[in-house]
Amino acid sequence: MNKYKSLAMNTAVFAVGSFGSKILMYLLTRLYTHNISSGDNSTKSLLESTANFLIPIVTLSIAEAVIRYGLDREFDKREVFTSACVTEIGGLIGLILLSPLLTLLPYTDGYVIYLVLYIAASSFRQLSSQFVRARGMVRLFALDGILATLSLFCFNVLFISVMHLGVMGFMLSVILSDLCSGIFLWITAKLWQFFNIRLYNSEITKMMLRFSIPMIPTAVLWIITGFSDRLFVRYMDGFAISPDVGDSAAGVYDAASKVPNLISMVSTIFFQAWNMSAITENNSKDRSNFYYRIFSAYQSIMFLAAAFTIALCKPLSLILIDSSKDAAYAMAYKYMPVLIIAVLMMSFNQFLSSIYTATKKTSHSFWTSLVAAVVNLVLNVILIYRYGVHGAVIATFVSYFVCYLIRIVDTRRLIPFKVHHMRFVLNLVILFAMSIAAILEPPYLIPFQAVLVIFMCVFNFSAIMQTVKKILRKD
Repeated sequence: MNKYKSLAMNTAVFAVGSFGSKILMYLLTRLYTHNISSGDNSTKSLLESTANFLIPIVTLSIAEAVIRYGLDREFDKREVFTSACVTEIGGLIGLILLSPLLTLLPYTDGYVIYLVLYIAASSFRQLSSQFVRARGMVRLFALDGILATLSLFCFNVLFISVMHLGVMGFMLSVILSDLCSGIFLWITAKLWQFFNIRLYNSEITKMMLRFSIPMIPTAVLWIITGFSDRLFVRYMDGFAISPDVGDSAAGVYDAASKVPNLISMVSTIFFQAWNMSAITENNSKDRSNFYYRIFSAYQSIMFLAAAFTIALCKPLSLILIDSSKDAAYAMAYKYMPVLIIAVLMMSFNQFLSSIYTATKKTSHSFWTSLVAAVVNLVLNVILIYRYGVHGAVIATFVSYFVCYLIRIVDTRRLIPFKVHHMRFVLNLVILFAMSIAAILEPPYLIPFQAVLVIFMCVFNFSAIMQTVKKILRKD
C-alpha cells in the first residue's frame, strides 16, 4: 500500500470513528446553553481550560513522546509505555500535593477536588489512547473515541438535564467518561502486558523527556492563547470602554467558539492519521514531495470547509445554541466568522508542528508558540478594552496568523517543500470577504456567499485532485 493510500485509509478510519462522536459533542453545546446560564457557562469553560492547561505540566507531555517513540521500531514498546506510566504517576502525585494552590483561582471555589480528578482521568485516558495509536491499533482508537463521547453524552444528560447539577455535573461527566475510556483500552488492548515496573528504563525516560519537555510550554502557550481571551473578556468588566465584557459576554464567547470548532474537528481527524505518516516517512527520500502534495490538498480542503462553515454560521448557531433561556446567546453568531478563520490558522500551525515532531525539533514548536502567546496577550489588552468580544476574536486570529508566517518559513528549512503562497492569500481574502458579509448581513448575503463558495471550489479543485490521483494509483 503506498503512503498516500495508507494515510487516506487511516484518515477514513479516524473519520468514521469520530463523525458520530463529534455530532454528539455538538448536541451537548445545545444542552449546555439550555441548562447552564451564560455566566456559569463561562465558569465551566474556565475550569475546562484550567484542566487542559495543567495536564501537559503535570504529565510532562509524556503522551506526546509515547506516540513518537512508540512508532519507532528501534525502541521496545514495553519500556516506552512503562517509563511513560511511571512519569505520569509521579506528576499526578505532585498535583495532589500542590492542589491547595488551586484555591487561589477565584472560579475554582467548590471545584478543586473535581478539577484534580478531571486532570487525573484525562491524563490516564490520553496516555492509554496514544499508546494504542502507537501500536497501530487505529480501529480500536477510533472505536474508543465513539464510546467515550457516547458515555460523555449520557453522563451529561443524567447530571445536567436530569439532576440539574450544572457545572459540577459537567465535571463529573468528563471524569467518569475518561475513566471508563481508559479502563476500556487497558482491557481490550491488554495494556497491562506492556506495563512492568522492572522494564522501567531511565535512559529511555530521559530521551523521551528531552523530546516532550519542550512541548510542555508549547501546549501551555496554545491554551493560554485561547484561555486568556476568556479571562480578559470576563474580568475586564468595569475597566474596558466596551460594554461587551463580563461573565455573560465570556459565556457567549465560549458558545460562539463551538461552531468554529467544526473546522478543528476536520483538522483533528486528519492530524491523527497524518502525524503517524509524518513520523514513519521522516527518512523517506520522497518526503519533500510527499509533504508538498499533502499540505497543498490539506490547505484546499480546510479552506473549503471554512468557507462552507462561514456561509452557514447563523443557521448552525440557531441549531446548536439555545438562546430561549438566555437571550445573550442569540448574538453568538456575530463572533463566529473570524473565529472560524482563526481556527483555520491554528489547523495549519498544527500541521506544521508535525514537522517539529518528526524531526525531533520540538524546541522550535515552543518558541513559535511563545511568539503567538505574547502577541495574543498584548492584543487582548488593547483590543478587548475597546472592542470587547470582537477584540478577543481579532487578537486570536492575528496571533495564530503570525505563528503561521513564522512556521511556514522555519519548517521548510527542516524539510524543504513547495507552498502556493498566492493561493493561500487569495483564499484568505475571500474568507474575510465572506466573514464581513456574514457579520453585516446585507440583503444580497445568500447569493454573495454562494458565488464565493463556488469560486473557491473551482479554485481549489486541482490541488485536491492531484493528491486523489496519488491515492488511487495502483502500486
